[in-house]
Amino acid sequence: MLVIPDTFTDRMQELHGEQGVAWSEALPKLIADSARRFDFSPQAPFSNLTYNFVLRATRSDGKPVVLKASFMKEELSREVSVLRAFEGRGAIQVLDADEEWGVALLEGADPGTPLSIIEDDSRATNIFCEVFRRLHLLAPTGRLYPSMKQHFAAIERYRKRFDDMSIAAPLPESWVENAEECLEYLITTTPENFLLHGDLHHENILRQGEEQWAVIDPKGIIGDIHFDTVQYLLNYEDRGGDCEQVLRSRIAIMADRLNLDPRRIAMWGVVRGVLEACWTIEDGGTDWHRGIQVTERFAKCLD
Repeated sequence: MLVIPDTFTDRMQELHGEQGVAWSEALPKLIADSARRFDFSPQAPFSNLTYNFVLRATRSDGKPVVLKASFMKEELSREVSVLRAFEGRGAIQVLDADEEWGVALLEGADPGTPLSIIEDDSRATNIFCEVFRRLHLLAPTGRLYPSMKQHFAAIERYRKRFDDMSIAAPLPESWVENAEECLEYLITTTPENFLLHGDLHHENILRQGEEQWAVIDPKGIIGDIHFDTVQYLLNYEDRGGDCEQVLRSRIAIMADRLNLDPRRIAMWGVVRGVLEACWTIEDGGTDWHRGIQVTERFAKCLD
């Protein structure tokens, strides 16, 4: 019987209370049932478990696979939908799934090392561009994915919350207003809406074979293709220089390789920084300054 790490059970309790604990305690049976149904032998869970339980496994033909089980069944269902939409475009293949069980059997990336192992930032960014170029497709019809307005709803909630309260709002008002104006402009001037990955960064791009790279863990958002560059830009920010220098260099490479507008990339970064600050406040945190620092750094790229 598979043993669920105590740290993961504690994390589920932190996120979902006693229901999360009960779900964690039921995982061994869920995994055993999934193994019989999907024909795999469980191996070891990944070490960096956070929101989902992710398990290495092997099919009877020796093929490495990954079982992903999620308490948040709707989110996993959306991830499966996005991966299937991206099939043949460089995303990990969905081999099987059950929405009611909240499980998905995924192709295993081999060797599965993340893009972050490449410390040459220009080379890593060029690989990112290759992945980015083949991944995206125009927004499909008949499927419900969040819009950009919905994705950034925490900014609107922040505004409403502090407009309704007598206490002073913590974030610098000028940056919140600027983010609201940028967001409205970006949404209204988006010429085509794409199905976006939504979390396309170094750790979600894995080596597949000798030369190829495969994408994992999409969130699924509909909107401006420029936005899907931002999460990469927020990771390993000082690799190869100071943060501002690295940001400018990456944006220049993306604009050149992907024929994107560098100002739109920077504007999305401005809004994303304020969104991060609003998320921090919603979660009861006090370190919202990091989000504002992100906003300020992207704003300098507009000069």
